[in-house]
Amino acid sequence: MTDAPAELLRLASADNFRDVAGTGAGYPTRDGRRVRRGVFFRANELQLTHEDTTSLAALGIRVIHDLRSGPEVEAHPDVAVAGATWRHVEVSGIPMAMVEGLADTAAAEQVMREVYEAFVRSPDARASYAMLLTDLATEEPPHLFHCTAGKDRTGWAAALLLEIAGVDRDTIVTDYLLTNEVSSATREKYLALIAEHLGQEKVAVYEPTMVAETGYLQAAYDAVDADHGSVEGYLREGLGLGDDVLAELHARLVV
Repeated sequence: MTDAPAELLRLASADNFRDVAGTGAGYPTRDGRRVRRGVFFRANELQLTHEDTTSLAALGIRVIHDLRSGPEVEAHPDVAVAGATWRHVEVSGIPMAMVEGLADTAAAEQVMREVYEAFVRSPDARASYAMLLTDLATEEPPHLFHCTAGKDRTGWAAALLLEIAGVDRDTIVTDYLLTNEVSSATREKYLALIAEHLGQEKVAVYEPTMVAETGYLQAAYDAVDADHGSVEGYLREGLGLGDDVLAELHARLVV
């Protein structure tokens, strides 16, 4: 689990694939240690080429956790990766009914903040994140988890893992925002489709739903603080995780 490539492995067909630990020696923790690389990976949907499927298999990934909804999975099922077990852990993403009715940029940004608040406050979302983190602590690594774009549902899961590892909040936010850099080509592709089918004037309206923004992640943290007082309170009370799971996650995450 420690022989991951020093730099970011890029997949042409899943451009938001990356190691939760970052690149190089892994993100530093507040106590002077590092996040262990090669244990937990994150991605957007796995519509993979044969070459990229082979690259994932070479990492030895044991379990793939798909956070998408049933209809998302049905529309774009993951490509099978040799040696990996596929597991469905559904978390509700951006409600399409709300997206279709967006009037302006401000409305889109508000929808996104509500989505992130729901990651914290929805009983179904809490149950799914609890299941995901428990599996990450108890099943043999390496693991990969993903949603459609790999930025929201996946982004919150990655933020929680880095919190458990003891990474400082600024680094966590910077890592979250990397989506905008590494998956810019995918974002531009979808914005071009919006311009083609809905008109150029709709691009600015929909763009906030396709990017990672600090304010969205902060909406989740604000809900955590309001409801549970701290991330630790959320993990223990909101998700019901015990000392054993949290200790094992920390042990797997930190070197």
